[in-house]
Amino acid sequence: MIYQAAVNALVVSCQYFVVAISFYAIYRAAGFFHFAHGAVVAAGPYLLLLFSKWLGVPWALAACAAVSGCGAVGCVSYLLVYRPLRRRNSTALVLMLASLGTYVVMQNLISMAFGDYRQTIRLGGLKEGLGILGAKVTPIQIVTVAVGVSVALGLAWAVRVTMPGKAFRAVANDPQLASASGIESDRVVLWCFGLGSALGGTAGVLIALDLDMIPTMGMNPLVFGIVAVVVGGARRVLGIAFGALLLGAAQHFGVLAIGFRWQDAIAFAMLFGFLVMRPQELARRGSVKAAP
Repeated sequence: MIYQAAVNALVVSCQYFVVAISFYAIYRAAGFFHFAHGAVVAAGPYLLLLFSKWLGVPWALAACAAVSGCGAVGCVSYLLVYRPLRRRNSTALVLMLASLGTYVVMQNLISMAFGDYRQTIRLGGLKEGLGILGAKVTPIQIVTVAVGVSVALGLAWAVRVTMPGKAFRAVANDPQLASASGIESDRVVLWCFGLGSALGGTAGVLIALDLDMIPTMGMNPLVFGIVAVVVGGARRVLGIAFGALLLGAAQHFGVLAIGFRWQDAIAFAMLFGFLVMRPQELARRGSVKAAP
């Protein structure tokens, strides 16, 4: 039982982390809560369903197309909705409200196109999980862990070493100063929307392959991803990875003591505790006016 809880916690932590880091990339660059990101997470598996089952595209190409499609959705949403508002010097609150409206529209579009009912998508048929230390783990769960670790290490390196990563840090810390230094802040934000949305779609695909999917499936992972950002600190990639791991462990080991129905309550109790201890963690960046 304990080993299975540990495996489940690790898998869920990797899912939370990929969603968290995708949200983090957009939030740190743009400076507002992009709640429509939840619909982008849900769009990933539905695009995979469209390409693989409806259009007959091979799985590998369908997955790449679905992830790329989510990146395109993120870029289009920024260009059509958020950039005009940012150019009017709209506050983070206005942008957040716009993101809520965008989420409703996108989620309803998914429902209209694919239906509201729960659907399942699998690579091959159902297979028995592999036995590891008395716990069962499926191949897609192994892939999820591999993706989570790769994304954590890759982005931690990219943010520190590469020129786009340094531009991202400059815009995240002070968009006005970054613009004065010759960095095109608007382009950096657009890149972050594309990359963050692609990562969000990747997380949605992994979650759907492990469980199932409905049009509203993206909101819960997004909320837990935000909790991971708060717990780990909205400053470092590996800190967010630690926050996701701590959240997943608290949920899955906590249910052994108090029951499964309290799993969400554990997450929000952690969120409340860390907001009380570090209320400035998200407020510092979100209070900055969104400038182009």
